[in-house]
Amino acid sequence: PFVLSSCGLLCMCADPTLAEMGKNLKEAMKMLEDGQRRSEEENGKKLISGDIPGPLQGSGQDMVSILQLVQNLMHGDEEEEPPSTRVQDIGEQGHIALLGHSLGAYISTLDKEKLRKLTTRILSDTTLWLCRIFRYENGCAYFHEEEREGLARICRLAIHSRYEDFVVDGFNVLYNKKPVIYLSAAARPGLGQYLCNQLGLPFPCLCRVPCNTMFGSQHQMDVAFLEKLIKDDIERGRLPLLLVANAGTAAVGHTDKIGRLKELCEQYGIWLHVEGVNLATLALGYVSSSVLAATKCDSMTLTPGPWLGLPAVPAVTLYKHDDPALTLVAGLTSNKPADKLRALPLWLSLQYLGLDGIVERIKHACQLSQRLQESLKKVDHIKILVEDELSSPVVVFRFFQELPGSDPGPNVVPAPSVAPSAVGRERHSCDALNRWLGEQLKQLVPASGLTVMDLEVEGTCVRFSPLMTAAALGTRAEDMDQLVACIHGKLPLLTCMLQLREEFKQEVAGTAGLLYVDDPNWPGIGVVRYEHANDDKNSLKLDPEGEKIHAGLLKKLNELESDLTFKMGPEYKSMKSCIYIGMASDDVDVSELVETIAATAREIEENSRLLENMTEVVRKGIQEAQVQLQKANEERLLEEGVLRQIPVVGSVLNWFSPVQASQKGRTFNLTAGSLESTEHTYVYKVQGSGVTPPQTPSAARTRQRLPGQKPFKRSLRGSDAVSETSSVSHVDDLEKMEHLSGGQDAPEADSPEQHPGPPAAEAEQPRALQDGAQRPDDGRPQVEDPESLR
Repeated sequence: PFVLSSCGLLCMCADPTLAEMGKNLKEAMKMLEDGQRRSEEENGKKLISGDIPGPLQGSGQDMVSILQLVQNLMHGDEEEEPPSTRVQDIGEQGHIALLGHSLGAYISTLDKEKLRKLTTRILSDTTLWLCRIFRYENGCAYFHEEEREGLARICRLAIHSRYEDFVVDGFNVLYNKKPVIYLSAAARPGLGQYLCNQLGLPFPCLCRVPCNTMFGSQHQMDVAFLEKLIKDDIERGRLPLLLVANAGTAAVGHTDKIGRLKELCEQYGIWLHVEGVNLATLALGYVSSSVLAATKCDSMTLTPGPWLGLPAVPAVTLYKHDDPALTLVAGLTSNKPADKLRALPLWLSLQYLGLDGIVERIKHACQLSQRLQESLKKVDHIKILVEDELSSPVVVFRFFQELPGSDPGPNVVPAPSVAPSAVGRERHSCDALNRWLGEQLKQLVPASGLTVMDLEVEGTCVRFSPLMTAAALGTRAEDMDQLVACIHGKLPLLTCMLQLREEFKQEVAGTAGLLYVDDPNWPGIGVVRYEHANDDKNSLKLDPEGEKIHAGLLKKLNELESDLTFKMGPEYKSMKSCIYIGMASDDVDVSELVETIAATAREIEENSRLLENMTEVVRKGIQEAQVQLQKANEERLLEEGVLRQIPVVGSVLNWFSPVQASQKGRTFNLTAGSLESTEHTYVYKVQGSGVTPPQTPSAARTRQRLPGQKPFKRSLRGSDAVSETSSVSHVDDLEKMEHLSGGQDAPEADSPEQHPGPPAAEAEQPRALQDGAQRPDDGRPQVEDPESLR
């Protein structure tokens, strides 16, 4: 400020020189201030832009760039992904559902009165339509994104209904009389924990009801045992609050005895809630009695989105209750327009499909399951776990192979002639094969929507639930035929695998140096580990030496170009490396496979041990050579005398009386690992190779293979089979017979009459004269070996 004021004063002066100087100073100061201001602004922008992410910098991006970014995120790696993970074609009905979300955002901008009327109309229409379609009269609806959220709100409603002072006293009322929520043992995993977390209840408030063990389906709730649990809870001062029944369990689609459960709930004042995929069949003309009984329950949860192939459509919980105040407190109803607009996508989709479209999609899914059931009944070694073939839209099947003397019934009980351990091994083997079968079928027929699951009693199974997948994937009847054809194609491979696995286990057990690794998750022939000399069998830690041997073994096995697949990985229960052998057909020679693995691993270990010991061997050889050379020098000193060692005297003495001393040295033979004298080298002027040890024969058993036959393949089978012990000799006999027949059938030009020669005795005479052999014109002695001539 002082400088600027001074410039102003200078400009006001009458002296022209001072005025010019003041003007120039003012312009210079302005330039400095502008430069400083620009630098501050740039620094401020840099500071701000450094904290803001890249897409938000600047004045924003256009809509085309944003949509292109979304497209790249959705389809960027589509070529590398399997077909099952790609974005599905949702169809026109899916576009209608997606349009509902955009319309909901637009409708929310209306004025309050119009918004209230419109949302009330949408909610009431959707509720009425769903109740009529699924035969649930005079019901209310709650729309929610999380499928389990509706059940949590129903539990809150049941608590408010049974505990009148809950609003005032809160959890003190629950502490004096603990509520009990009953869940089936076949309920979806994690449901009980979710309810306790949402309601703030301790886990003892949950009661897990077991399924039937003696009569009925093993996936249905045991009603008699449930009644016993209810009576016990009442005697302990607890309050039976709510029962969750299944109309189609999450695993195999079995339906509980809902009619009997409803009677039991009415008797003890328990709220009955039903959920499951079989509730979709309520929209059909014919409904089984067990599913139809769900229309009399207190509440039910529907998932029309997967059933009808509608994306981003909320789930619906239908319930019956007369007190609107309690439903408002429980969160089942709301006065907010945004909560009512959740029904808009479903409101649009139901009108677009119509009743015929809804029934057609559900009926098509049920027909697909029935078609697959009828086809699988005709397939050997396939077991179907179905409660009711006419009503269940879920098909669960698994591959099985009975052991000799085992019970083929649904409950696999070992016979007296079959040990329980054998049944357990067969169960684990079948589980691994079923897991492999399910993954193969999912890749071969992606439109089927198959899933692989593990059941407690049956083991690993493959599930087909068309109500949850058919509408979205567009599954057709031709896909079911293709699925059955793929199962037929995989069965020969599966049936021989159990026998090959047992044969492989026995061969490995009888082979020194190999250890059979029992991995229940591996579907191939088996897993084997080579035990080297320094292997610590009691340790479970990583073994570097063993990993190196197995890596070399894997490389050697893959170089054989056989039909088998090999891979290396850690052992099932430890970190030690082992070799995994994949699936194979019944023409695999397991004994040759095991011998090749053992011999190759042993050869790799010996080679690695030879390289490791080479340094020590060479060092010891050098030390031994130095000792022998020092000893030879001492002997030469004693032999020649002391005078010959004096430089001048020794030269004169050696001139008068020379000493013929032989050159002595040592050479180290790396092949034999021994020291040898160099006298032979100085005498014959040629470095000798020493004694060459005989070549070590390969430990692997060489077998006669036909042209084009790959390793580990058995030869001809059946009546034309050739035994392994006589195959080589049989081929030699055939060659001799061909040679003899060729000599008899030779043309006359090769007969002795046209080519006269010396008799046999004269022909053999020069062969015996090896010492005085005749010399031909070139001067070289002609020496012939009788063995080579033979």
